[in-house]
Amino acid sequence: MVDGPASVTVVSGVVEVFDSLVESKGKVVIREGKRLPFTAKETATLEISLGENASIEEVDESTIPLSWTEAYEQLLNFQNKPVVAMVIGTVDSGKTSFCTYLTNKLLHEKQKVAILDGDLGQSDIGPPCTVAYTYITKSVTDLFNLEAKNAFFIGVTSPSTAINKVIKGLTSLKKEILDTDPDFIVINTDGWVEGEDAVNYKVQLAKELNSEIIFCIQQKDELTPLLNSLEGFKKIVVESPSAIKQRSREKRRSLRELGYIKYLKNAKVQSLPIGWLKIEANEFLGLSTHHGDMKQARKVYDFLGMKPLHFAELKDRVYMVIGRSCWINDEKIKKLEEILGKKIVVIRKGEEEGLLVALYNNDRKFLGIGVLREIDYSRKTLKIFTPVSEGISIVALGRVKLDKNLKETPAFAEEA
Repeated sequence: MVDGPASVTVVSGVVEVFDSLVESKGKVVIREGKRLPFTAKETATLEISLGENASIEEVDESTIPLSWTEAYEQLLNFQNKPVVAMVIGTVDSGKTSFCTYLTNKLLHEKQKVAILDGDLGQSDIGPPCTVAYTYITKSVTDLFNLEAKNAFFIGVTSPSTAINKVIKGLTSLKKEILDTDPDFIVINTDGWVEGEDAVNYKVQLAKELNSEIIFCIQQKDELTPLLNSLEGFKKIVVESPSAIKQRSREKRRSLRELGYIKYLKNAKVQSLPIGWLKIEANEFLGLSTHHGDMKQARKVYDFLGMKPLHFAELKDRVYMVIGRSCWINDEKIKKLEEILGKKIVVIRKGEEEGLLVALYNNDRKFLGIGVLREIDYSRKTLKIFTPVSEGISIVALGRVKLDKNLKETPAFAEEA
């Protein structure tokens, strides 16, 4: 077992990682926060380079549980294709490792395999805060090394605040995969499995994705309520590997940050006219919204004794963006809310800086991610740090913020 950051080079012999063969001169890189099992298929010599806080441990037994092999055999026995297989389990139970193992095994049988990654907080296939898919054409040791075929931006790291959006994203991507006639679709899911909301979400997901088989990675009895609720589905309980590594919240965040770095490589600041774009999920900025009633807007300006940089009136609330050094008395805001009968949301210029965004073309094909550097209200442009340079028609704003070093920072307090 090798904990990253590390690299393993096979000097001689053959080893196996999740049923992916690594032969002489082959090299495997292990990311920080990841643990990979190397099994010698014959006498082998390895050259191992360990980075900071990396480690290595030798174990005598197989690192692949017997139940995984049995589960794979049941999956392969399905006659009607395509087979949709969903994998569920709590955080750090081995879901991604199991998915990697299954896809490698299926590939050896010359099956056409797609993997749909629904774990937006620890995404391997697409950028963090997205669900994404790709096809497996050669065996892999880490799904993170694959390139996404398409992705759907959710904009948060947990499904609990975006259940409908996650389901919509996964069902639309699954439909896209089915158009290419695969033999198997392996669906990885997030680790939110405990509590009534989580159980209802996973049951709804299984129904919407029409899963033929659900693999449940159980550590103790944490999945019992969920298993009881998944009536009518073929379920196979598999064990979590004994050598699985539990990661801290900080470690999971740093793994996400590797994803931001991967997908923002070679990025530069692009200036995009707001008028040319469709801007989605920007309720807290009201960017695509017209001022509404100009007479009403002028009344507001007169009452406040100032003209905001941006003013947008929606059905139930009013958004105002004011300069960094401006200040509005709380009493005035309360009084204005009484007059208008609407909630007033005041945002300071600069609070938008660092928001994670997704970029799509006119056909809603995912192009990549970016970081919002600035909204220039006078020039009516968005300044976005992104490697995507052309074809941008849609900008979807997320709820995650990144600093200049692409580290997650607290987003501004969301309005009630």
